[in-house]
Amino acid sequence: MADLLLGSPFRRLLYARPYASATAAMDWVETPTSHIIKINVPGLGKDDVKVQVEDGNVLSVRGAAKEKSEEETVWHVAERGKPEFAREVALPEHVKVEQIRAGVENGVLTVVVPKEPAPARPRTRPIAVSSKL
Repeated sequence: MADLLLGSPFRRLLYARPYASATAAMDWVETPTSHIIKINVPGLGKDDVKVQVEDGNVLSVRGAAKEKSEEETVWHVAERGKPEFAREVALPEHVKVEQIRAGVENGVLTVVVPKEPAPARPRTRPIAVSSKL
């Protein structure tokens, strides 16, 4: 009985979730002047992706393909699902949130987060020593 079910062409209906939201693959590198985040968004264009900063320091990236309505379209197989994803990244301190840029090219979303210069810390600081605390 198990072989009959597991060998069935309908087994994917029981186990697969082709329309569930997924987490997109991401790379994050830091240069001396900025943080660069690259996220795979195959099949999505600039109008399909939404990038915003929430709660002051959380970069939120969401994407979903728009539905194309063609009345005479008949689907026979739909295994790839809708390209849909969501990612949230906590940004580090000392970034210029107002100057964040984003662009989509060749299925890759690139987000550039410029860095602010870190506040200078004194290298040495004398501390007065007293006889009582």
